[in-house]
Amino acid sequence: MAEQKATNITWHEGKVTPEERQKNMGQKGCTLWMTGLSGSGKSTVAVALEQVLMQRGKHAYRLDGDNIRMGLNKNLGFSAEDRDENIRRIGEVTKLFADAGIISITSFISPYRAARDMVRELHESANIPFWKSTSTVPWKRPRSVTPRVCTRRPAPAKSKASPVSTTRSKRPRNLKSSSRRTN
Repeated sequence: MAEQKATNITWHEGKVTPEERQKNMGQKGCTLWMTGLSGSGKSTVAVALEQVLMQRGKHAYRLDGDNIRMGLNKNLGFSAEDRDENIRRIGEVTKLFADAGIISITSFISPYRAARDMVRELHESANIPFWKSTSTVPWKRPRSVTPRVCTRRPAPAKSKASPVSTTRSKRPRNLKSSSRRTN
């Protein structure tokens, strides 16, 4: 993961407590982390969930893998190291959003268990609720529904420039109950 390069820095505590923020916003922030293969439906569910939450008066924001790679993470490719850094950055952003009282909804391939566990631990250490959901569908299904032809294995020369994982995703430890609530 990322090395701390800046050494002459100090965390600046604010005067607003989490309880004051929750009372003001009428909700407690949290992160809903959706992962799965490209085309497995995680982004579709995230879009619908964000809309429903907003219609119910909740403060929610959706962070999508492709959208984030067009801005914050546009300098990252698809190597194992870049994938880890992508997830680390998103973990930090969702933690900040959740700390601000927003329901953060993510949809990322996030193929590596260690990176997903790091994000969960980041939230746990800040006492921020974190739920992970894994979209699982038969391998042929994503090919038929994805808006781009990215579920086919890219040519070797292009493999580092594709969101499709050329390595196998690390499956959740208990696939039958892959959504896990962490307080």
